[in-house]
Amino acid sequence: MKKKEKELKHKEKKEEQAKKINKDVKDEEKLSEELEKLKEANAELRDTLLRKVAEFENYKRRTENEQANLLKYSGEHIITGLLPFIDDFERSLKHIKDAKNVNAVYDGLKLVFDKLMKNLNEQGISKIEAVGKPFDVNYHEAIMQRKEESAEPNTVLDEIETGYVYKDRVIRHSKVIVSEDITEETVAENNSTKTKNEEKEN
Repeated sequence: MKKKEKELKHKEKKEEQAKKINKDVKDEEKLSEELEKLKEANAELRDTLLRKVAEFENYKRRTENEQANLLKYSGEHIITGLLPFIDDFERSLKHIKDAKNVNAVYDGLKLVFDKLMKNLNEQGISKIEAVGKPFDVNYHEAIMQRKEESAEPNTVLDEIETGYVYKDRVIRHSKVIVSEDITEETVAENNSTKTKNEEKEN
């Protein structure tokens, strides 16, 4: 009787061990499957990441090229806009040497000049009004002073070189002759402002 019980217990023990081994095998297979799935998902993510990195690098390179071209050719539309005036000047110059009527030559050149100034105005470039205006260091550069009884002190009497404004920025100060007396302080301020503007442009 004891022998049978012992055999039965031994058999049950073996069956339990077999079940445990079976369970362990199944668990291991399940883990292997999950590991494979994780490996596949990881590979897909890696491929996606590499594609995105490559796409970003291409986008970055393309953007840099576009920006470089924008800077390189930023003045193209202005140059293209100037070409008709160059053509007009060339035609005028061809006719000047044979022209007998000086007034006709002047009128032709004046027409081209007015056309050019109109185009520049459309681009946001305008002349600085100087003569007869109070001297202003923001717009004028005094290169000389002159006595003028009929003018108030520090009034612009004459313009040696025209100044220009692009939109709201002075791109060149008017070089002017001013009625005396420009104070030393005004001259110093003028020079200081000019230096600052030149530094900004550089």
